[in-house]
Amino acid sequence: MKYYVYLLFSKEFNRTYVGQTQNLENRLDYHNSGKVRSTKHHRPWIILYDEEFRSRSEAMKREKWFKSSVGRKFIRELLSKLSVESLQDDN
Repeated sequence: MKYYVYLLFSKEFNRTYVGQTQNLENRLDYHNSGKVRSTKHHRPWIILYDEEFRSRSEAMKREKWFKSSVGRKFIRELLSKLSVESLQDDN
């Protein structure tokens, strides 16, 4: 079974969210439907980045890394490379 760690981006609020799931498309729909307490006020979300893993434990370790100071730095660098302005024009 495959597991994913994903980085969501809210264009409207310039916010990010990191999570893990087995089904990226369904999870994105769940976030955008307002059913996730921590993301419902910053909709809509797009998947900015994802990684695939063979086990949930590997995905959970990577999710924890993304939420660490080193992981947050990686996210900031990724956002600067992708340019938030170009993401906002991507409608």
